[in-house]
Formats: sequence, structure tokens, C-alpha cells
Amino acid sequence: MTVIEANRSATAALRRIDELPGPRGLPWLGNMFQIEPKRFHLQLEQWCRDFGAMFHLRTGSHRILVVADHALVAAILRDRPDGFRRTVKLEKIGLEMGLPPGVFGASGDAWRAQRRMVMAGFDPAHVKGYFPSLLQVAQRLRGRWQKAAREQQSIDLQADLMRYTVDAIAGLAFGAEVNTLESDDDVIQQHLDKIFPALGRRLLAPLPLWRWWRSAADRQLEQSLVEVKAAVAGFIAQARDRLVAEPELRVHPRNLLEAMIVAADAPDSGITDVQVAGNVLTMLLAGEDTTANTLAWTIHLLWRHPAALARAIEEVRQVAGDPAALTLEQLGQLDYVEACVHETMRLKPVAPIMPLQALHDQNVGNVHVPAGTVVISLLRRDSVSDEHLPRAASFEPERWLAGEGGPGQIASSAKRISMPFGAGPRICPGRYLALLEMKMALAVLLGGFELTEVDTPDGAEARERLAFAMSPVGLSMRLAERATMSP
Repeated sequence: MTVIEANRSATAALRRIDELPGPRGLPWLGNMFQIEPKRFHLQLEQWCRDFGAMFHLRTGSHRILVVADHALVAAILRDRPDGFRRTVKLEKIGLEMGLPPGVFGASGDAWRAQRRMVMAGFDPAHVKGYFPSLLQVAQRLRGRWQKAAREQQSIDLQADLMRYTVDAIAGLAFGAEVNTLESDDDVIQQHLDKIFPALGRRLLAPLPLWRWWRSAADRQLEQSLVEVKAAVAGFIAQARDRLVAEPELRVHPRNLLEAMIVAADAPDSGITDVQVAGNVLTMLLAGEDTTANTLAWTIHLLWRHPAALARAIEEVRQVAGDPAALTLEQLGQLDYVEACVHETMRLKPVAPIMPLQALHDQNVGNVHVPAGTVVISLLRRDSVSDEHLPRAASFEPERWLAGEGGPGQIASSAKRISMPFGAGPRICPGRYLALLEMKMALAVLLGGFELTEVDTPDGAEARERLAFAMSPVGLSMRLAERATMSP
């Protein structure tokens, strides 16, 4: 019996996937032409309300199982890499695009070897050593926002945060001086921005039109991939040159890439330079998109909840003091700010769906899942249900602080149900670094500025758009410099 089977009574009658309810599709084609890629997660959540926590979709002759029960979702995520893997379609499209393989899409023994290498670089002790580089990038962000505040300019929030995360991951992960925050020539960011959306579109496209006819966007994507892979090759070459020039770096690497190369060069590591390149690219893409989107959602939600914003501001200004001289110890004391980030990830997870593929026949709950079946996990359904958390639709960061907002079990329930970084052996290796980046940016913002406006084009709640990751649409921000922090 698998872990997933154990979550349901063995006496329950097994069902086939096609016996489950689901949205009505077209003859032969099923639901493939009903899918709206930019809001697919919202469609799945609506169908979940219509048909229950387990339902099915059909694309041509293929049956897809959709699971929203958090206990089953957690069991599925923990049953990797042996029971489930990333989908074959994702791997195929990634290779077709020319993306070098990395730990994100790897399976089996290849995943295990790469995971060891990546975890060596993301060890918390190493990440702490990269803190001065992160602080330097944060001060560039502060300078950019000071200029916008003095000139009373509206800030494209998501664009600025993506500049911040690109600069941070390039410096921390690769020891590379990529400075998009102080330049409008943000070449690498413009190229990176095309990759995840293209991957998302192709995964959900009913027909692979790009294989038969290359659009202008397809040609731009190909050029962007050439530029990004050249940049990645440059990062690796520079890191190898540093390791030759300074052999002591093999014992005390200064960044994630150096640590990965040292791990890859170990005897019997099984890691090639192609796989190192794949993981460099993975960190660039994931480090830019997911962290920037979560930060944008956090700022949006704080603005719409003045009491939470006031408490976060008070904590930053009492604990962190001068945002130009932040320390790792001060960031570690920003408990309420971190709770705001966790609450944001509960309400606005940037990865609201997780498609995986069964490696062998097994049962999910009381549903039989044949090998090769795609299973889509919905990560938000139970996180925003009053059946599992009180006032689940509300933004209440206090629920993440034991002893506040109710009994201590509320905090543990929220942690158990909300899984923004995944779960099990394949939980996101960069979660510690991501939280550090987010707390740093929020400390710079709340410690050095007064928010005068965070808005959308129509003044309403920010709309959600899925482009592999889920992002807010059209957020802008206006700031005034905090008087006591002006130079």
C-alpha cells in the first residue's frame, strides 16, 4: 500500500478516473479547447466548487485527475520522486525549447544527483555568507525608489521587483555583477521574462502550432534563449576561473554556483556541466519570477489592509532601524513581516497548480490511477476554506504567530494546509533564500518610505494571471521618502 492509499480506508470501493464527475467536453476533443491558459487555475478552482475535491478532465483520449484535498495533495507531493514525476510533456517542451536540464524537471537518479549538488549551494550556512551581496542589491533598490519618490513617479511594482530578484540571484548565486536596478539596459531580464510565459503557453496549448509555424514571438523567444544560455555559460566560466585562481574557494565557496561546481566536481557525482548550466538557469528563472510575484502580492495585500500595514511598519522601524545598515540578525527578528509573507503565499500562491505524472499504477484516495496519468494538484482550495481555517478568505498574518488570533493550533493548521514551497523530498531548495530576499525588500520599503498609493489600472483588486507562475496584473506604487531617513 502506498502512502497515498493509506490516507483512505482500504475498504473503500475503488473508482476509475472516468467515473468521477467533471466539466462536459466536446466529442473526441474533451475539454482541451475550454482551457484558458491565463486563468486555468481559476477554472480548475471553479470546477472544484462544481464537482468536488476530486474530478476529471479529458484532453483527447487522455484522462486527467484533479485533486484539491490538502491531505491527498500533500501525500502526492511527498510521493516524489518514486511515485510521481514532472510531466513528460514539460520535459519534452523544455528540451524542445533548448532549456538545459536542471533539478526542477529531473527525475529518478538524475534528480537525486542534482539535488545533492543544489542543496550544497543552498545550505543556510552558505546563504548567510552571501548576505553582504544581498544587502548591496537591496540598497540599489532603495536608491531606485528614492529617485522615483523625489520625482513623484509611479513605480511599475512588478518590473522593479523583478529587477531586484534578478540582481539578487545573479550576485548571490553566481557572483556576477548584474545591475538592472541602476540601468535601463536590463537585457537579461527582458530575455528571462519571455521563457516562463512561453513554457506555460505551450504546456496548455491544445495544438503545438509553434512546431509548424514560427510566430514573431517564437522567433524572439529563440533569440532570448540564445542570449540567456550565453550569459549562463559566462557565469559558469567565470566561476571556474575563480576556483582555479583561488583554490581556497573549493573549501569556502563565496556563492551558490561555486558551491555547486565543487559538489559537481566531486568523484562519482554524476553531474555534467550541462546539468550545472540547467540549474543555473533554473535559479535565474525561479528566483526572478516566484519571489518577485510574491513580493508584489504582499505589498498589494498590505496596502489593502491598513492595520496589518501599520503593524509591519512598526516592527520594521523598531527592529531594523536604518534600512541602509540592515543585519541578518535584524531580519531574523521580523516575525510579523515574515507572517505577512506566509499569509500572502496562502492566499496568492504563485504556483497554485502542480501537474505531475504517475510513474506506476497506484490509488489516490479511492481512485485508481494508471501509470502515466497526469494528476493536477490544486494547492489553494483548502487553504482558503472555512472548513479548515477560521476566516480563511481574510488576510490575517497573525494566524502564523502561535498564540495570536486564536489558539496555537491555528498556526500549525495553516502551516499544514498551505504548501507554497511544495512538500516532501522535492520541497523547494531555495525557500530559505527566497524568504530572506522578501524580508529584505520589505524592510527597505517599510523602513525607508511612506506608501502613498498601491493600485491597479481600474482601482479594484489585482487580477490573477497564470503564466507558468501566477502574478498580479498591472500593480503600480507611489512612494514618499520617510522624513527621518532622508540623506
